[in-house]
Amino acid sequence: MRVFTSATEVPADFGATAVTIGKFDGMHTGHRAVITRLRSLAAERGLRSVVVTFDRNPLSLLRPEVCPDPLVSNAQKLDLLEGQGVDAVLMVEFDESFRDLAPEQFVSDVLDTALGARVVLVGADFRFGARGAGTVELLRELGLTFGFEVVVIDDVAQHGQRRVSSTWVRELLDEGRVDEAAELLGTLPTIRSVVVHGEQRGRTLGYPTANLSPQIEGYVPADGVYAAWLVVGGIRYPSAVSIGNNPTFEGVPDKQVEAHAIDARLDIYGETVEVQFVKYIRGMRKFSGADALAEQMGVDEAAIRQVLGVPPKRQ
Repeated sequence: MRVFTSATEVPADFGATAVTIGKFDGMHTGHRAVITRLRSLAAERGLRSVVVTFDRNPLSLLRPEVCPDPLVSNAQKLDLLEGQGVDAVLMVEFDESFRDLAPEQFVSDVLDTALGARVVLVGADFRFGARGAGTVELLRELGLTFGFEVVVIDDVAQHGQRRVSSTWVRELLDEGRVDEAAELLGTLPTIRSVVVHGEQRGRTLGYPTANLSPQIEGYVPADGVYAAWLVVGGIRYPSAVSIGNNPTFEGVPDKQVEAHAIDARLDIYGETVEVQFVKYIRGMRKFSGADALAEQMGVDEAAIRQVLGVPPKRQ
């Protein structure tokens, strides 16, 4: 998959394309259905499949007071898009100049000149250009001028009676319902960060943990204890993951993420790891002391082993 960060980076001989445009935050099942349709159209017509997306949520400039936290980092988004088999991604820098681009200029500069679009897939409520002045109707008119067809895609993914959306995924993660979020995403909710040195409290309790740097890629779920997979160098380890400030001790930062790899001793300081969340086990709470916490951690581990299909701990 080729990645471009501006329209001017696209080679002049890149070829004709089928294009879809959107934030693609989280790459949930709705996004995946759009990509599947895009690839199908591209294959039918001998075109390259291209996703045009943004380096940040446009709301960060348009309405920052209501802009949500992203479900994935740009690097994670590119990894997910590559996994869907698209030929290229144009990740536009959504700055003031792009925000103020007239709809006609966007079509001319990006869709026509840079990408040679022959098919453009958009949702029925798609808006583009400065102040959202561009509508699907205008896009169709411009398509007649520049030689591309507009294909409108309806809500392509439903879960029960509700349309799958990034907003819904956030709601579930904020409630710790990571297993339900995984159903909407089509994959396990995942965060990524570097392992840093902690206070070694877990080690003294018999449960050494990998402490993640606060600079985390991805959306951190609600505080609590989770069954999860810790991915190190492509290898998955069953893990007990704690999120929160661990009120049993003082001085623990809010939203501290710690992962205890079950049945494995890992020396991974300084390494970038992923945590893939499987199921919420319990909420974060304060215990009377270290012994009570260690006892509960044993109970948690037994439950997590069962969730992840790991044999019981040998006595």
